[in-house]
Amino acid sequence: MLSRRSLILNAGLTALGMQFGLCEASADTGGQFAVSHTDSEWKKLLTADQFAVLRREGTERPFTSPLLHEERKGNFACAGCEQDAFASSTKFDSGTGWPSFWAPLDGKVIGTTRDTTLGMVREAVHCGRCGGHLGHVFDDGPKPTGLRYCLNGVALKFHPSSA
Repeated sequence: MLSRRSLILNAGLTALGMQFGLCEASADTGGQFAVSHTDSEWKKLLTADQFAVLRREGTERPFTSPLLHEERKGNFACAGCEQDAFASSTKFDSGTGWPSFWAPLDGKVIGTTRDTTLGMVREAVHCGRCGGHLGHVFDDGPKPTGLRYCLNGVALKFHPSSA
């Protein structure tokens, strides 16, 4: 898994970037999406925190999301367009402070783009339906995929299973 040193370094860089506005960019993934709005429309539909993360690629502070400890059965959806993206059965405690998953529901619900902010090379994860920034994917996750989708809880909504 992640070393304590990596966690501290990543959290420190994220906090520093947020303080100086370095974690913000545009949620322009270069594609057309089924759900599309102007910035002013998004601002009416989302909270300020959701807009900062989903549309400006911000990052919430670690350990602040109530979804971090969500353990019920169901799906985690994009907070921008309500598309289900991750199942609770793939959620795990990564110790990073953000909700983490080892696989999306399928390859069409999310997309990835290269992110070189903060002097790092990472893969940003966005919603395949509205282009909203959800978080990042890393190759230090558990089996069976070995991936860790490290997501911002504010970018997600939880849809509990009815069963």
